[in-house]
Amino acid sequence: MESKEQFERALGLLGSRLEIEGAPSTILFVCGGSALLVMGFIRRPTKDVDVVAIGYAAPEGGLIIKSGKPFPDYLAKAARQVARDLGLDENWLNSGPADLMDFGLPEGYNERTIKHLFGQVLSIHFLGRFDLIHLKLYAAVDHGPGKHIEDLLALKPANAEIESAARWAMQHDPSEPFRVILKDMLKNIGYEEIAEKI
Repeated sequence: MESKEQFERALGLLGSRLEIEGAPSTILFVCGGSALLVMGFIRRPTKDVDVVAIGYAAPEGGLIIKSGKPFPDYLAKAARQVARDLGLDENWLNSGPADLMDFGLPEGYNERTIKHLFGQVLSIHFLGRFDLIHLKLYAAVDHGPGKHIEDLLALKPANAEIESAARWAMQHDPSEPFRVILKDMLKNIGYEEIAEKI
């Protein structure tokens, strides 16, 4: 998918499919390149939509938020149909980053999401800029140089945001090798002061 419009078309069709199937109200918490693209932080194409968590309406009111892995059957089925209809990769909607929910997203992430409705039952909550900085920093250390660092720099993080992201990332991986790589990367991208503090 090359553009915001293509993503919105795919998500709109997914919402329609879910309505046809009589699916329950579903909220997808989305991060990664698709969130950056839709919100205008990047222009590069990205092939998929990364779902980190799924929200369901609680019987007593409010929201129950669970890991995006595995997708419920009704969602997986609708996503496969959209892939066939639009000629997309079978995994265009995936739960690759859902393991982050095991340790938790940055506190308050749900209040910072950017919400978009796609029909009557599907709502996409794109993680906000502050939270995307955290996830992109973690991914950049985990995967090495490349698109994650480019995406991180496109978000133009302030020193305080980078420090918050670094400390959050070290909670997910407290190992010394991770910390060494993190500090080295921060120095290489111009955050030497933060590298010295962590």
